[in-house]
Amino acid sequence: MVSSKPDVRHGRVVGVLALAGIVAAIMQTLVVPLIGDLPKLLDTSASNASWVITATLLSAAVATPVAGRLGDMYGKRRMLLVSTVPLVLGSVVCALASSVVPMIVGRGLQGLGMGVVPLGISLLRDVLPAERLGASIALMSASMGVGGALGLPFSAAVAEHASWRVLFWVAAALSLLVAVLAWLFVPDGRLGTGSARFDVLGAVGLGGGLVSLLLAVSKGSDWGWTSGTTLGLFATAIIVLLAWAWWELRSTDPLVDLRVTARPQILMTNAASVLVGFAMYAQSLVVPQLLQLPEATGYGLGQSMMAMGLWMAPGGLMMMVLAPLGAKLSAARGPKVTLAVGSLVISLGYASALLLLGSTWGLLVVTIVCSAGVGLAYGAMPALIMGAVPPEETASANSFNTLMRSIGSSVAAAVMGVVLAQMTTDFGGFLLPSEDGFRAALMVGCGVGLAAAVVASFIPVRPVASLPEPRTTTEPLPASEVKA
Repeated sequence: MVSSKPDVRHGRVVGVLALAGIVAAIMQTLVVPLIGDLPKLLDTSASNASWVITATLLSAAVATPVAGRLGDMYGKRRMLLVSTVPLVLGSVVCALASSVVPMIVGRGLQGLGMGVVPLGISLLRDVLPAERLGASIALMSASMGVGGALGLPFSAAVAEHASWRVLFWVAAALSLLVAVLAWLFVPDGRLGTGSARFDVLGAVGLGGGLVSLLLAVSKGSDWGWTSGTTLGLFATAIIVLLAWAWWELRSTDPLVDLRVTARPQILMTNAASVLVGFAMYAQSLVVPQLLQLPEATGYGLGQSMMAMGLWMAPGGLMMMVLAPLGAKLSAARGPKVTLAVGSLVISLGYASALLLLGSTWGLLVVTIVCSAGVGLAYGAMPALIMGAVPPEETASANSFNTLMRSIGSSVAAAVMGVVLAQMTTDFGGFLLPSEDGFRAALMVGCGVGLAAAVVASFIPVRPVASLPEPRTTTEPLPASEVKA
């Protein structure tokens, strides 16, 4: 009889890495309940306070591909542990902050730790048997949705009933817990050689281009889309990213191997990822506003921040529930099919919203359906990426895919902001997004979901196993696992 001990070890590894993903996602929603109070809490303007969110977005965009490349070079477990350090430090800095500058610094440090998710997904490829890999990847991908869903009501509850500093002390404790568990129970997996040269110029170029692009996208509505600052940032992003691409194509050890990313399977998957990232984030911007707007508007539902978070939470949990189903679909029909089906389900969720507006239960259905589609799609994307790259490039390729999703989410925030800002109604002297504006935003989300399904259907998957060189069930976990 085969011992069940390897299964216990494998389950423990998946559990720790999934917890890391949940904690990373909580960091992103941590300050949402505080947005309205931050100017008073930090004695600053609303414009300055908005950088508390923007700083995390920018630092995560720069750090994610860098962490992936370093993970391939020096070991994914090592870089995962390194990534938990800024999560802990950033949370402590925020907890102690009394003004806006240290708060922005702390939030920027938290963003530097967002590489734990693609590193964790890539590590699964190295340490799990083939029959458990698909379900575990889907579960790890779904952890981001679960963290976002649980983080919002948790943050709202703490903000309402305790000091806001408690949020960051809890975040620091959770990050430290992830670091300890990863140190004890997560094996090294495939060790990097460290012989390649780290592409410092490539990292600087990509960072500069991404910061310029995401700043223009995230702050364009505040600065004006035709302002000199916004247009200048867009122009800078184009110039810097083109120069970066030129450098990467000529580098012997590039940060991102553009020849690999240009392979049709990876290129089309990343394109679909941008669209899915857009569709995922759009409903998380629209639905909360509908839930919280006053009932007197005729379409708002008058829910508190805490109640809104609780109504949104089941959607994130649905992502976790559907992870095994998505893995089975990928095993039977391929991850390409799962990605296309997930995108169609997202589109269906948006379409259903047009009929279900006006009740909390209706919006609950919308979030569950959209989140179900996101869960299917997010579990399929890493499988498609890893099916097209060699094991030694897994972390880098997954990190770049994660970056594509983040760019899609950033563009969604900008587009939804423009749509809702252009279609407003006067409510007691205040301009609020109109019902027609919300319907238009939902139609945009529906169209983007359909576009993602179309792109996914054209992904040219190679007729080989989508996850090459898996570990077999008889192979032991690496000896570096401590206290098995």
